[in-house]
Amino acid sequence: MIRSLLLFITILLFNSFSIANLKVGLVLDKGGKDDKSFNSAAYEGAQKAAKDLKIELKYVEATDINALENLHRQFAQKKYDLVIGIGFAQTEAIKKVSKQFPQTHFALVDGELLAPNVRCLLFEEHQGSFLVGAIAALKSKSNKIGFIGGMDIPLIRRFSMGYVAGVKHVNPKAQIVENYIGVTGEAWTNPAKAKELALSQIASGVEVIFVAAGASGSGVFDAVEEKKKLAIGVDSNQNWMRPGFILTSMLKRVDLAVYKVIEDSLNNKFTSGVVRYGLNDKGVDYALDQHNDKILTADIRSKVDDIKKKIIDGKIQVPDYYKTSKK
Repeated sequence: MIRSLLLFITILLFNSFSIANLKVGLVLDKGGKDDKSFNSAAYEGAQKAAKDLKIELKYVEATDINALENLHRQFAQKKYDLVIGIGFAQTEAIKKVSKQFPQTHFALVDGELLAPNVRCLLFEEHQGSFLVGAIAALKSKSNKIGFIGGMDIPLIRRFSMGYVAGVKHVNPKAQIVENYIGVTGEAWTNPAKAKELALSQIASGVEVIFVAAGASGSGVFDAVEEKKKLAIGVDSNQNWMRPGFILTSMLKRVDLAVYKVIEDSLNNKFTSGVVRYGLNDKGVDYALDQHNDKILTADIRSKVDDIKKKIIDGKIQVPDYYKTSKK
């Protein structure tokens, strides 16, 4: 009896020791944890995991793309169990470092590569963008609707294509005005340029603007508040940033994906390969809370929820830039 009790206590202590010592490194991109968008979502998911699961977490913010490889290598050299890279720009760094440290697990958000110790976390952004496009069209009284992207890359073109399809699904006659902030990483942190583009769109008659531009999005929010128009946020729930002027936010649940890969690593369930998050598992969605429940009316929500169900059931096919651009 005593021997069994001692064995039970030993197992408990071993498990507690293992949990306390799971080491997770988080590499954020230039936007940093306070971008109120993509990086903020990843940071929040990791922080929740640290609190709930009692793991050891350290995060770094890459100020330069050239620093990424070294940041991942430093975590691996320090025997971190799991290293998570946020953003497609980290693909090459993880590809190289994961080969050098095969015993370390890596997770990559928004990038895809094949390696036995790397899990890629991808999202069906076009599906969520289709929903907010439908919302924009249902809310707008004119036929002019805007889109402002950050860096002009395939990922953001995917947002745009889904958004335009959602607008056209509701209003085939709608005109979409589309702009991009730039072609380098600086596009994610240039709210002044984003505001300039938004003001230009508004001057042309645009009423609702969907912005997928990281920290630059705050410039669009400033513009719509100033001109009494509406914006749609992205990645995190950004409704609170300008209550009454943000119609909704296209949620991309990076927080859930980051939490899940940490949890799986803790429970020895880490697997490599690609994991995709879409409407069916609420990996993407639109945001509703006390900040937008009055402007996002019950009638609009009902119509959009019907569209959502049809997408999940396969009755509506959302165009995917990744697939059409390869033809």
